[in-house]
Amino acid sequence: MPWHSGKSGWIPAGARRPAAARLAILVATLMLWGARGAVASELTAAFLAPDRIVSFSAVFGVLIFALVAIAVLLRARDRAEAALAETQMRVADLRAAADRAEALVNADDQRLVAWSGPEEPPLVMGRLPRACGAPEDRSAFLAFGTWLTGSSASRLDLALERLRGLGETFTIALETANGSFVEAAGRTAAGRAVARFRDLSGDRLALAELDARHRRLSQDVTAMRALIEAAPLPCWIRDRDGALQWANAAYLRAVEANSLEDALRRRLELVDTAGRQAIVRAHAEGRDFGRRLPLVVAGERRMFDVVDVASEAGSAGLATDATELESLQAQMKRLVEFHARTLDQLATAVAVFGPDHRLRSYNAAFRQLFGLESSFLDQQPDESAVLERMRAGRRLPEQVDFKSWRKELFAAYQSVDAREFWWHLPDGQTLRVIANPHPQGGMTWIYENVTERLDLESRYNALIQVQGETLDNLAEGVAVFGSDGRLRLHNPAFARIWRLDPAMLAARPHVGDIARACSAETDGAEEWARFTAEVAGLGERRSGFHGRMERHDRRIIDYAMVPLPNGQTMVTFVDVTDTVQVERALTDRNEALEAADGLKNAFIQHVSYELRSPLTNIIGFAQLLADVTVGPLNDKQREYTGYILSSSGSLLAIVNDILDLATVDAGIITLDLGEVNVADTVAAATEGVRDRLRESRLKLETRLPADLGNFVADEKRIRQILYNLLSNAVGFSPAGATIRLAARRAGDMIEFTVSDEGPGIPADFIASVFERFESRASGSARGGAGLGLAIVRSFVELHGGSVAIVSEMGRGTTVTVRLPIRPDALDIAAE
Repeated sequence: MPWHSGKSGWIPAGARRPAAARLAILVATLMLWGARGAVASELTAAFLAPDRIVSFSAVFGVLIFALVAIAVLLRARDRAEAALAETQMRVADLRAAADRAEALVNADDQRLVAWSGPEEPPLVMGRLPRACGAPEDRSAFLAFGTWLTGSSASRLDLALERLRGLGETFTIALETANGSFVEAAGRTAAGRAVARFRDLSGDRLALAELDARHRRLSQDVTAMRALIEAAPLPCWIRDRDGALQWANAAYLRAVEANSLEDALRRRLELVDTAGRQAIVRAHAEGRDFGRRLPLVVAGERRMFDVVDVASEAGSAGLATDATELESLQAQMKRLVEFHARTLDQLATAVAVFGPDHRLRSYNAAFRQLFGLESSFLDQQPDESAVLERMRAGRRLPEQVDFKSWRKELFAAYQSVDAREFWWHLPDGQTLRVIANPHPQGGMTWIYENVTERLDLESRYNALIQVQGETLDNLAEGVAVFGSDGRLRLHNPAFARIWRLDPAMLAARPHVGDIARACSAETDGAEEWARFTAEVAGLGERRSGFHGRMERHDRRIIDYAMVPLPNGQTMVTFVDVTDTVQVERALTDRNEALEAADGLKNAFIQHVSYELRSPLTNIIGFAQLLADVTVGPLNDKQREYTGYILSSSGSLLAIVNDILDLATVDAGIITLDLGEVNVADTVAAATEGVRDRLRESRLKLETRLPADLGNFVADEKRIRQILYNLLSNAVGFSPAGATIRLAARRAGDMIEFTVSDEGPGIPADFIASVFERFESRASGSARGGAGLGLAIVRSFVELHGGSVAIVSEMGRGTTVTVRLPIRPDALDIAAE
């Protein structure tokens, strides 16, 4: 046994004491030394003091306990050291075995990944060749998506998930990002999920590459078939014998088949027999077939571009609908012809020359402008020959050196931009000639006769001068501002109204400068700010506005802003001081008249209400006096009582009329609409004037057709209308005359007519006959209060009707009232 040096001397290597054992030995040694002296003292004293025997026993017991504890401690130490030595030996053996296993793993060009639990990191051992693309770093290797292709990483993640969750083993070939392949095999061992990654080589590598290629081809074929299936183009595949094997949905729709089996069973073909025979002949000649064929698709004949290619297994084809293309081509051809005809109708002469300087096309204006024959132009002559014909007909500008001029003209063929020439012909015409090069060679010559345009420009300039003179002599101030807010045009009235310096205006100042100069003459700072914002603003929508400003000298200026094209703005100013003063005077007078009219109406209404109560009492007491049951009256008293009743009734009628008119004016009258029987209403109205007819010895004739029926109105107001018309006729009819009342239907209106044989109404009085308190005496007849016809017009208008009067002096008067049979509203209020 080896020995080691310690503080107490040499001790066996396996007998090294721990700190607790050494402390116990030290305590025991101290106790023995102390006990030795104590024992000697006690032995000495024992013979001297027998009471020390108990202390001696205690000390001896402590010594015995210390010796026993030391023995137990030494024994436990020996067992612990033996167990520790055994554990160290096992750890060393396991470490050596792990080193040997890791060396074996690293030597085999493989990498193992083991997962123990969900919370523990996986164990990664071994390495893969760098050429395969797998990273050596542990974290980078576990990020499979960074060094594997997307599909391989997805397959591996799914396999690992099923391995760790369900214990399903797997062996798959994975493609790395650099194009290499590794094999991954997953197993479970000792409760762990283990995945082994190995680099492939030889036959296994070739097999993996073939598998990956097959997978890609399968995916491509699947995607291509899905694309062809969803394509709107009919596609098909045939075998070597020409029999249909497969067709897409567009093919099935074209032949009106429910499914591929239905098409095969019914032998439905998209291409007719002649077309299929042409395809067979093309394949027999070793070439692909491609031709536009007419096909019947869903019962409709259409044109398709059919392409069919042969293969070792048969043939495949597709058909592209070219009906619209063929239609567009035909339309394009017609469009070209139409453009040619349209070009022929243009007043501008056009001639197109090719790269060889020969005439390709021209229009009628070109032929007419230069006086050239169609037979000559249709031969597509050279441009030099065309110019010679023009020169001979004096249709070119006079030139001293014609060859040099023609050479300069032909230089336009070498230019990439359009060039412009001005030709002044001998006959006084001016041509604007544009040479427009064609990108593929050639030249298009455009000859525009601008003689009239120049003449119009001259006239336009003269007109502008006339307008300028007119603008300068206007009394209205005018100013035009450009899109930049600067003054473009103004007249002297503008400077005179705002007292502006002509020199400042001549410098075309900005609108802000003019606003500041003009605002000093008025308090309208807000108007000028708005004016400046509208003129110089950049709003998308510009709208005009107008207003009025008052200067410090009490002059009143009306202004208006009008937007003009191209962002310009025109502003006008008018001095309306005199007009405003007259307008104010008229307004004051009108307000005074309205106040007087309101005072009159209020007075009449108040007086009418005040008169109605005493009138009611007078009528009541007069009726009591006339009643024989109250007391007898003599003849004279009864006569006077009758006069009182008659006069009081007339006065009450006038008061009631005034109240009705006041109610209409106040806008509070409401019509009580209902079914009105025309015959009954006419009878009730005539009953009210029967006594007056008898007293005046007048006759009343009524003409009511049997089919009048009913109409919707306020029955009370209709009776009042007819009563007033009859009363007016009675009042102005001479004794023995006849009054006629007629009613009839006229479309959706009912018409009442009251005519008399009175003296008539003067022509100068008819216009005011419906006005209130307008009445004139006629002969011995005294004029009334002048309210009857006014009430008639008010009630008729409330019903939505109209009233008209026709009169002739000495031949009577006719009043016609027209009322709607069915008013629009069931409750009409006066307005």
